[in-house]
Amino acid sequence: VQLQASGGGLVQAGESVRLSCAASGFRLGDYGIGWFRQAPGKEREGVSYIRSGHGTYYTDSVKGRFTISRDTAKNTVYLQMNSLRPEDTAVYYCAAGRPVSGARFTSSMYYYWGQGTLVTVSS
Repeated sequence: VQLQASGGGLVQAGESVRLSCAASGFRLGDYGIGWFRQAPGKEREGVSYIRSGHGTYYTDSVKGRFTISRDTAKNTVYLQMNSLRPEDTAVYYCAAGRPVSGARFTSSMYYYWGQGTLVTVSS
């Protein structure tokens, strides 16, 4: 069972990046998938979540800029990040779990974690 996050890099403010979270050993569609990020010196925070069925959720700071989606055939979840800001700089992690409503961004609700991919946004 493995999650592989990829797609990070160095971009300028205002540019876009698409992160991928590919699963092996299990079906992503059977789980809720969360994207989290951790900036230097800060706590890890939830960014976006997609339910195993329908439904997507975003933390307020990324609403309207980030879009989470799932490609069942590729067993991959994506995080399209547009209009990036320097404060979006962080290591981004994807995770699979079955969080209860109201706890979608609670790390302990997730069973499997990817290794993280660094996104750096320069001003």
